[in-house]
Amino acid sequence: MPEAAELEDARRAYAARDWQVAASAFERSRANGLLGPDDLALWGRSEWWLDRPVESIALAEEAFAGFRAAGRPADAAETALRISLLRLTGGDVTLGLAWMRRAEVLLRDRPDDVRHAYLGYLDASAGGLAAGGAAWPEEWVVRLRDLAQRLPDRAVTTLSLVVSGMADLRGGEVARGFARLDEAMLDVLAGEIEPEWGGDIFCTTIRACYELADHRRMADWTQATEEWCRQYGSDAIYTGVCRVHRLELRSEVGDWDSVEDALAEVCGTLAPGNLWVAGEGWYQLGELRRLRGDAMGAREAYALAREAGIDPLPGEALLELQDGNPERAWNLVKTALAGRDRLARARLLRASVEIALATGRGDEAVASRDELRAIAHDYRSEGFRAWADHADGMLALADGDAPASVAALGEALGYFRAQRLRCEQARVLAWLAAAHELGGDRSQAEHLRAEASAMFERLGARAQLDVMRHRVEESTGPLTAREREILEHAARGASNRDIADRLFISEKTVGRHLANIYLKLGVGSRTAAAAWWRDERRDGR
Repeated sequence: MPEAAELEDARRAYAARDWQVAASAFERSRANGLLGPDDLALWGRSEWWLDRPVESIALAEEAFAGFRAAGRPADAAETALRISLLRLTGGDVTLGLAWMRRAEVLLRDRPDDVRHAYLGYLDASAGGLAAGGAAWPEEWVVRLRDLAQRLPDRAVTTLSLVVSGMADLRGGEVARGFARLDEAMLDVLAGEIEPEWGGDIFCTTIRACYELADHRRMADWTQATEEWCRQYGSDAIYTGVCRVHRLELRSEVGDWDSVEDALAEVCGTLAPGNLWVAGEGWYQLGELRRLRGDAMGAREAYALAREAGIDPLPGEALLELQDGNPERAWNLVKTALAGRDRLARARLLRASVEIALATGRGDEAVASRDELRAIAHDYRSEGFRAWADHADGMLALADGDAPASVAALGEALGYFRAQRLRCEQARVLAWLAAAHELGGDRSQAEHLRAEASAMFERLGARAQLDVMRHRVEESTGPLTAREREILEHAARGASNRDIADRLFISEKTVGRHLANIYLKLGVGSRTAAAAWWRDERRDGR
């Protein structure tokens, strides 16, 4: 019959990965009353590849009802798991968990098979989600390892590797965690697991690379994922986190003109059915606009991110700092830090150092730097280490120690150059120029400032150079925090030896600081410098 032939055409198109032809043929076949739950499930997957998640979920739910009515609980459970996956990755946590529990009931009395592994993977990832990403429950790590040992199915092993790898990363065993995730990713590339689940594994791994500032691994797996998608004739898998991170990666290396338009487009497309992922994109769009000097556009994007459930920090706090609202910036970053787990705090701590210095909170700046350094050590993250080096450089500059600042900022710059993170390079170059100027090397300072200016110009972020110059001036002058401390002791009558003893530094260092103070203030004596300090106190500065 012609109707039956059309259904066969739909199935053949699906097998050939011609998703649009398959979806259209399935739709016509349903009009003829020919579709059972198996074909509904195939149609739903075609819609998923066509980047139509709402239609895909609706068809999967219809297929689930058909399987259950036909007395096929195993197929119903598998379909419920797929619906749960799509709901959870779309940010619809309540419905996602409800479908997962429905699958759990259907599988409860059945012998262990790959479906139980899918359930374990979902339950483990949902547990991490509920905890703000802080942990992947140990019970499911153990459960999936047991399933992988007993079941001769590579998909089970793959799912076990992901859960164990994520638990390792959260526990600080970064090398072992990434080794497991890398092995799981190779399984996905080899087709050892259904593509919807493979796509989620790619997204999970790339997200982990982003969280740990592993830019090289993130770039490599993003490229591999794009190649994997091409074999399916679609990149619709990027309706998840992957699409946002692909654009984010391009943003990190300075491809801003194309990224801004693409982010705005993808966020608008994702928002109706995938609000959480859209929020990630809105935040990145806000960052790009902030760096380009578009404060109004940045605020709009940050507001959309917040509405989508994504806290737009540290970007929003840095925008307040740029706009001359340092106290508001400080309050924002402190509030955000209070609500984050240790790994998530790492992304806020460098901004916390910068804002603390701009608001005269030297002790808080040091505490944030120390925490960032400890996290970098514990998680063995080169990216975190570069952030900590940058923080060291800012602190040393504020303390008047030009050689230490040059050394620390040079380490950070080396990493950012190697990773081709252009905006990061330009920002560090601006700080490094100030460090060389403090050390008396004005020629090198001007050279570095010109390099930063040219880089900001190429990025379309010329205004950032003025922002960075203002930030350095706020943090360094006319006197650094250490110089003010020394001058206060001197003005109160302490000798150089007394000051050295109280601050646990050498007399030679005290003398060097006092010489810098006289030069900066344009005075020639200890008495004149003390008078300047008393005038400042009287004026309330």
